[in-house]
Amino acid sequence: MAGRPREFDREQALRRARDAFWERGYEGTSMADLIAAMSISSASIYAAFGSKEGLFREAVADYDASDGGFAARALEEEPTARSALRRMLVDAVALFTRPDTPHGCMVVLSAPRSAKENEGVSEWLSAHRHGRHATILARIRQARDDGEIRPEADPVVLADFYTTFLQGLSVQARDGYSPERMLASIDSAMLVFDAATARAS
Repeated sequence: MAGRPREFDREQALRRARDAFWERGYEGTSMADLIAAMSISSASIYAAFGSKEGLFREAVADYDASDGGFAARALEEEPTARSALRRMLVDAVALFTRPDTPHGCMVVLSAPRSAKENEGVSEWLSAHRHGRHATILARIRQARDDGEIRPEADPVVLADFYTTFLQGLSVQARDGYSPERMLASIDSAMLVFDAATARAS
């Protein structure tokens, strides 16, 4: 006998859960919040996703595959590291300040902060952020290999700077900074990269 079909749109429910986690963070989103946001019962949530943590991991994967994939796309598609880093930051501002989604970056702002039982989620998100840093670092190392930046420039230092700046934009967006103000700061951020391209006179 065939199993009873689900009485809800799983993808739509997942997107609603994603936005709840994005807005309130993992710890700040209760099962009651998820039930309200997804418009389904707790039994349906557990049946479809296994657990709150399982739902959260799927929600982050959905974020990465759609809105949150802006950085990877910029780093892969732009012809130079400079244009890739600049596009990454500009696209971040566009996403982090969109009126139809929570402000800021889901991966940066939804990390658990205190409960010991959530350490696994916290470590998983940390690994996610380290992965973003690794992607930025790889693009900058390629720039050095291609002669775009000076051989003595340190790719790790540059990657640290742009990762930190990217995460800072997320916090600024959550704190209500205007897109115009955030975009203006990107010009200054790119001077750091330009210094790595300057040749000694």
